[in-house]
Amino acid sequence: MAGRSFAKHWQLYLIVTPPLLYFLIFKYYPMLNAVLAFKDYNVTKGIWGSPWVGMKNFNLFFDNPIFWTLIKNTVLLSGYLLLAGFPIPILLALMLNEVRSHRFKRFVQLVTFAPYFISTVVMVSIIMLFLAPRLGFVNVLMNHLGLESVNFLGEPGFFRSIYVWSDIWQTAGYSAVIYLAALAGIDPTLYEAAKVDGASRFQKIRHVDLPGILPTIVIVLILNVGNVMAIGFEKVYLLQNPLNQVNSEIISTYVYSIGLLNANYSFATAVGLFNSVINFVLLILVNGLAKRLTNNSLW
Repeated sequence: MAGRSFAKHWQLYLIVTPPLLYFLIFKYYPMLNAVLAFKDYNVTKGIWGSPWVGMKNFNLFFDNPIFWTLIKNTVLLSGYLLLAGFPIPILLALMLNEVRSHRFKRFVQLVTFAPYFISTVVMVSIIMLFLAPRLGFVNVLMNHLGLESVNFLGEPGFFRSIYVWSDIWQTAGYSAVIYLAALAGIDPTLYEAAKVDGASRFQKIRHVDLPGILPTIVIVLILNVGNVMAIGFEKVYLLQNPLNQVNSEIISTYVYSIGLLNANYSFATAVGLFNSVINFVLLILVNGLAKRLTNNSLW
């Protein structure tokens, strides 16, 4: 049967082959090297020739005084980003869906979508220029209002808010596109029925729009929760400095400093593997919870 199916639909199998090879070569095959977490890596012996040490690297990480600080910083930063950043694209999409002027709607979409194309390095440079203690736009404005200058990037308490709200500004427009596409797929007869029933705009949003995009919201939420412990490394590392490191040191930056800068590859692999396992467990739990509560899930 497999042979007949291949002979009949060989074009489809040919189309599927390149992405399948990509995932096998660049995603699944490198996962075999995670065995490095259970070994004492030796450059001359290679990954598979290095001696086994069992759970030694994991125990070193769990017993490290910085362990709970890394967990706390990672969870707080990711949770803050999830709680503040997840609803905003939904609200933006709902508001844009209510705009009747196509020209104004396209303008707002352009303004909110354009920041997504700014690279992380350029984005961090913009943040540093705006928040510079002496010549930054924010501090200059505060000085004109009679307030003293603040070293925002030097204050640990400001780090999470700077990271989260700059990320929301950069990605909200792009994320809203997903929900706009879901709104476009809602049956128009539902809007007509709501109009006949005398529903207000708010009631239409509550009873037509939100239920219509609920499956999309659930799927995006599951994917976001599954990446709670895998918050982006680049932006955090570039915004990090010795003054705010008490709040900015997260698991991914710690893996970089330990694994690459200190060449402790086995220990860094163990930390990264622990991080991935936590993400996987969260993904399974949230997917099961979403399936039970909303009948929508990834699988």
